[in-house]
Amino acid sequence: MVDLGLSGSLLAVVLGFVAVFCFFIQKNGCCSKSKIGDSATSTTTTTVYSGKSRSKDGNDDVDIIIVGAGVAGAALAHTLGKEGRRVKVIERDLTEPDRIVGELLQPGGYLKLQELGLEDCVEKIDAQRVFGYALFKDGKSTRLSYPLEKFHSDVSGRSFHNGRFIQRMREKAAALPNVKLEQGTVTSLLEENGIIRGVQYKTKSGEELKAYAPLTVVCDGCFSNLRRTLCDPKVEVPSCFVGLVLENCQLPHENHGHVILADPSPILFYPISSTEVRCLVDVPGQKVPSISNGEMAKYLKSVVAPQVPPEIKDAFIAAIDKGNIRTMPNRSMPASPHPTPGALLMGDAFNMRHPLTGGGMTVALSDIVVLRDLLKPLRDLNDASTLCRYLESFYTLRKPVASTINTLAGALYKVFCASPDQARKEMREACFDYLSLGGVFSDGPVSLLSGLNPRPLSLVCHFFAVAIFGVGRLLLPFPSPKRIWIGARLISSASAIIFPIIKAEGVRQMFFPATVPAYYRKPS
Repeated sequence: MVDLGLSGSLLAVVLGFVAVFCFFIQKNGCCSKSKIGDSATSTTTTTVYSGKSRSKDGNDDVDIIIVGAGVAGAALAHTLGKEGRRVKVIERDLTEPDRIVGELLQPGGYLKLQELGLEDCVEKIDAQRVFGYALFKDGKSTRLSYPLEKFHSDVSGRSFHNGRFIQRMREKAAALPNVKLEQGTVTSLLEENGIIRGVQYKTKSGEELKAYAPLTVVCDGCFSNLRRTLCDPKVEVPSCFVGLVLENCQLPHENHGHVILADPSPILFYPISSTEVRCLVDVPGQKVPSISNGEMAKYLKSVVAPQVPPEIKDAFIAAIDKGNIRTMPNRSMPASPHPTPGALLMGDAFNMRHPLTGGGMTVALSDIVVLRDLLKPLRDLNDASTLCRYLESFYTLRKPVASTINTLAGALYKVFCASPDQARKEMREACFDYLSLGGVFSDGPVSLLSGLNPRPLSLVCHFFAVAIFGVGRLLLPFPSPKRIWIGARLISSASAIIFPIIKAEGVRQMFFPATVPAYYRKPS
């Protein structure tokens, strides 16, 4: 279905068979077992005509308007402000956000944070260093460490309260003299002859104002209504997260995210401060048990608690009894932009993936680095049509990093969910055992997940290596017709998981970006 090249296919086969060999060696006791987680919303998308090129409301002229000051918006404001741009940020609520996601920054995201000069934003917020993951399944566990040997000792993942992190970035952006943060709700984009000239917004006091700039960047989060005029939003909600905070408990593996391959779907634990651990229980589908009538507490105690590691079970029950249970839908949306003169989408308003792998902030920060580098040689942004054609390269240049993290998140979620289908069960078991082998079998996938090595071909090779590993285990030591049939269905199931995600991401941009004409666009 997708031509990944002979070398990639051979690598997947080799990895799969080597993994099978290593598994059986370990199973027979011949070697030791290797050790191995945007904020502003708008009210309408109505596009309003305006013949003006400057604000009549007394605002200073600005180069760029940013809608939303979440992770993407605040980081972008600081980045462009440092480049000398005059930036106006309009955020619906400038008080500290309180969210149950956006709390884990992968090492690849931390490297981007350093590249943007924002690494100090994880300081003074009681952020915790994260060095990898621990996986639990049916009483077994394995630890997966980030391959950080080649990096500075400061490089690792970071977990924290999302709101504290955002406030630090907002403060740093607002400290620049050419960046202005204003509280207000953007109600529409202002359009003139097919060009976005600015925004109309309502201030905190209720006053209706307009602001104009050559470029408007929409970063108003996963609930964005402005995105509809700038992209083709195909939002899916595969599941919901139920969030709890465990207090004063020790995780089995310190400074690691914990993933329990539970039934029906994964459970996550990771520290968000020196005294708190975030628990996210994934509930498949768009409906969750009611919190108000006690059904949620009953579900968590009867279905989830028995699958929680015993070391933290008491703290989990105590968190349920405390009652601060929150939910949020997990959204997935491939990037499908409509290049529009005068406007650009970024962050969760533009592209979302299942938060299981904690890759959202890494993608957003990587996108900001790409956009910064594209805008750097441009002094004049007023030629909207020329700027739009040039910035089409943004959508291609971001693909290797974004598509790798997006595809991994979607595929891993489906593999980690329990299923009555025997082939899916075998795939899930094979994935756990493949990662447990350590060495290249864990380092490769973890480097993809962490954003340290975002290569799409490497992702596909490891994914099918897991599938081949699963088939090899079925056929050894003696194949049977039933096992051969399950093995064939396993390969088919793996293909059905990953190929639709790749198709949605865009095969050409994902694997062959250099063949896309926009890849070579130069500033005029």
